[in-house]
Amino acid sequence: MHGITVQDLASRTYCVFDLEGTGIDFDRNHITQIGAVRLEAGKIVRTFRAYVRSPRPIPPSIEAMTGISNAMIQEAPAFPEAIRAFRAFCEGSVLATQAGYEYDMPMLERHCREYGVPGLEQPVLDTKAMFAWLYPECEAVISTDYLLDYYHLSREGAQRHDALGDCVLISRILTQLLAEYKERGIADFRLDNSLTVRRFAIPGMART
Repeated sequence: MHGITVQDLASRTYCVFDLEGTGIDFDRNHITQIGAVRLEAGKIVRTFRAYVRSPRPIPPSIEAMTGISNAMIQEAPAFPEAIRAFRAFCEGSVLATQAGYEYDMPMLERHCREYGVPGLEQPVLDTKAMFAWLYPECEAVISTDYLLDYYHLSREGAQRHDALGDCVLISRILTQLLAEYKERGIADFRLDNSLTVRRFAIPGMART
């Protein structure tokens, strides 16, 4: 990802979102859940959660990790209906994700193409890239858990690998990053080709 610019970071309304899917290969797996929170002045003001009916079953290992079963999505809306509701929820905001440049955004864009629905047009921040921009010397995989530990943030009240639960945690990370950008006198985020970060990894799983 490159060529992304978000100006006036401190004054924006953010929609932090997260996806769960049938696996981590964004080019062949399918979305099963969309979660989001609207963040204003560091406070969550609204939440969103939608299960998504997948054309492929959820593997047992993914069911165990996310807690989302095939029975839970059997009667869920198909992707076009779910993305329509999400688009209305995030209208007028800057989107924010964790590892979204390498998973969530490619996954969403592929689904929009395949279902023939419009994509999202807002600028997108990735907390992983924001941290790497501040700390280019970091050689770790900048995961959600890494950032929570780095900033000593609480995991209370949020379930990991649930899309909405992860959004609550990512919003805490984003709030911390925005405060750090402000402390350093950095008003805008600009992403170019000079930033390189390590891809996320889940033990026992790998992208094909």
